[in-house]
Amino acid sequence: MRGARTIKAFPIALDAAGEHVLPPGIVPFPRGFAFGRDGRLFLASGIGPNGEGDDTILSFAADGALRPSRLVTDPELSPLDLAIAPNGNIVVSSECPFGATDAATSVREYEARDGHLVRVFSPTGSVELRKPRGLRFGPDGHLYCVAQDEVVAFDFANGQCLGAIVRLPRLNGQAIAFFP
Repeated sequence: MRGARTIKAFPIALDAAGEHVLPPGIVPFPRGFAFGRDGRLFLASGIGPNGEGDDTILSFAADGALRPSRLVTDPELSPLDLAIAPNGNIVVSSECPFGATDAATSVREYEARDGHLVRVFSPTGSVELRKPRGLRFGPDGHLYCVAQDEVVAFDFANGQCLGAIVRLPRLNGQAIAFFP
């Protein structure tokens, strides 16, 4: 719901209009969300195509009260997707500055309790990690990131870049999913 600047929940049958999880306009440009182990909602707010935004991650209390707290303040963060890691931390794909041809791209891990930067996953070797978007943890425990022309894998345990597991010219994926 980028236009409404919020997120929306739909019934399982997708037979109704759904309802806002947060009020419209809660962030300038929503870029990904996930629920933490403690029930908190984490919402990444990035920069839109017009340059509007705030490059942060907000935390909303598990009790449903609308008390957004700016969890992450990192000048090198421009979030594009957000996931919760097996250890409970927040993992975010980042392109900073957003849309720049020489943007610094990475996947960044933040502590879910206080928002401090834990580590940065960076591409190595022939991996480019251009325009990183969708993040998922695979059944093998590795972290996968869809990027332009490739899907990049990281060993989450040690932070090592495992390389591009998929190379597909003109790939401009936004998400990745694993099926049994």
